[in-house]
Formats: sequence, structure tokens, C-alpha cells
Amino acid sequence: MKELLRSTDPTVMAFASALLGGEDIDCFEMDVNMSVLEGGIGIFPRRMMVRDVDYDAALRVMRDNDVPLGR
Repeated sequence: MKELLRSTDPTVMAFASALLGGEDIDCFEMDVNMSVLEGGIGIFPRRMMVRDVDYDAALRVMRDNDVPLGR
């Protein structure tokens, strides 16, 4: 798997997930449960992961829709 994007904004993650789902690209959000350690203040970014073979297509979808990749 490859990291596609990183963000502390849950709306960006939800939007990216919906876009990828619309293109039949599987994704997995990592670090979702870090809020337990941070107290829910949103300082740790979440990571959106995609399969290696889908990375280029997923990156194109993110750029076409102006999704900030947060790297």
C-alpha cells in the first residue's frame, strides 16, 4: 500500500474516500484512533492508503478534484 494523502481535516478524508469509491478504487484510512492519545483535538494527521497498482489513478482523481494532499 502507498500513502495517498495526509490530513487532520476529517472532511477532506471523507471527500477523498467518496471520490475514490466513485472510481472503484479501494482505500484505507490509517491513524483514525489516534484521537484517543491526543484527546480529540486533531493534531495527528490521518493517512489515506491505496493499493500500489491504484496509486497513479488515485493521485489523478485527487488532483482533478483539487484535494490537498497534505505532504
